[in-house]
Amino acid sequence: MPPSIFAGRLTQTTLKLLDWLAAKTLPPDDTAEHLQTGRRGEEAAYFYLRRRGYIMIARNYRSPLHRGELDLVGWDAGVLCFIEVKTRTTRAVKPAEAAVDRDKQQELRLVARDFLRHAPSPPQHHPQSSPWTTRQLEHRFDVLAVYYDRGFDQPSFELFQNAFSVAYNSALRQQGFARSY
Repeated sequence: MPPSIFAGRLTQTTLKLLDWLAAKTLPPDDTAEHLQTGRRGEEAAYFYLRRRGYIMIARNYRSPLHRGELDLVGWDAGVLCFIEVKTRTTRAVKPAEAAVDRDKQQELRLVARDFLRHAPSPPQHHPQSSPWTTRQLEHRFDVLAVYYDRGFDQPSFELFQNAFSVAYNSALRQQGFARSY
């Protein structure tokens, strides 16, 4: 097992232990249950993606110019990925990834555009590690569905890489041709 994966598992185990201790010693968390589930799902998603080789660079990025947030941002083999995490406790209603509708996609595109204006350089091993511009930077939107339908200790994950396109023409939407390309 590579040292970085071991370190990630150690960190995740330490966080679980601290969460357990907090639950035993601190007053109950008054946050709504669905928000607690979402937070737990984002934490599990972070470690899942690290185990898959993503280099995580941001969590819960918010833009001062647009509403919404980027749950996770990370590099995957030289591609900057904006990851939307959707967490569910059941699959009975509709798939988690279905919650990323056109409006949500547009919201994510706007926040991602703001992020790209201040984006860090690609990792050193990336072929474009020399100076680059936003137009040259390859990026994509991923959606990660986290399901706790087998209990909170055993989440399952479904990763949809390149889940929707980077560009969206709002003029076509106004004309009734809502297409991403």
